[in-house]
Parts: sequence; structure tokens; C-alpha cells
Amino acid sequence: MAQRNFFKDQVTNWQKKVDHHKENQLINPFSEWEGASHRARLDKNHPEYGKPVPGSLTEKRGKQANDHVFGEILDLTMTIDDMGDPQPDGTKTITFGKLFKSYLRVSNKVVGILLRARKRNYVAFEGEMLYQGRDENVIITLLEVPEDTRVWEYIPSFMTGGFE
Repeated sequence: MAQRNFFKDQVTNWQKKVDHHKENQLINPFSEWEGASHRARLDKNHPEYGKPVPGSLTEKRGKQANDHVFGEILDLTMTIDDMGDPQPDGTKTITFGKLFKSYLRVSNKVVGILLRARKRNYVAFEGEMLYQGRDENVIITLLEVPEDTRVWEYIPSFMTGGFE
């Protein structure tokens, strides 16, 4: 009798795994499984369109990546704020060459972070892309340092005296 219950439990557990796999295949847009196409397609105007399934590892990794990029942007804007030349309109400016030389020690991704910072309206500069050597004299204008509650996560506690 115990042997029979053991096999019944094994079959039940296996069926749960099969059902879980089917559910995952239904939401996988790259699945070649024939049943995958019956999942409802979201309209481009739907608020969930282009976003990962809530609670998924993809959503978690996306949030971690977004936080990391925010930390890089914060570091970049603080560097420009420290090293930039004050302007009459309250902004600060720095040449790409000066920023590249000083910031290179901190990050080798300065151009990518500048592009992301510009997309979020923290900095402004002419041109689509900046290249070392060619664009040394391009002026980068700091429009604002990010104001966000996440800022405190990126400032080491020794700088805040332990107050957060």
C-alpha cells in the first residue's frame, strides 16, 4: 500500500512540473510549442505592453540594472557638478575631453552613461555621439543632479556620517 502511495505522489509531482512547464511555454514568445500562440496579445497602448511578467526574474534583473545605471548617472552628474565651470544661468559646463580624462579612472563607460543621462534630461550636449580625440572640446552642460530617494543608496555611509 505504501508503495502505491509513493508512485501516486511521484505521478502527481511530475504532473505539476508538466503543467508548470506548459504555463511557462504559453507566456514565452519564442516557444515553438503549438499552444503558445493562444496567449492574448497586448495592444501597444496597454500599460503592461513590453514589460516583464510581474514578480519574474526578468523584472527583478531589470530593476537591478535600472538601479545600477541610476548610480552611474548619479556619479557622473556629481563629477560634473564638482569639476564643471559655473555659468550665469546656474548650470555647470565641462568639456568632453576634461570629463573623459578625469572620469576614465572611475568608469570606462562614460559615453554610454552620458547618453543615458541626456535621455533623462540631466545633461545636454551637441551631437549624437561623442568620440575621444574628435570631440574633446564639445561642451557638456549639467542641467540638474538627480533628485531621488535612491540617491542615499549610492553615497557611502562614511560620507554621511552614518546618517541616512
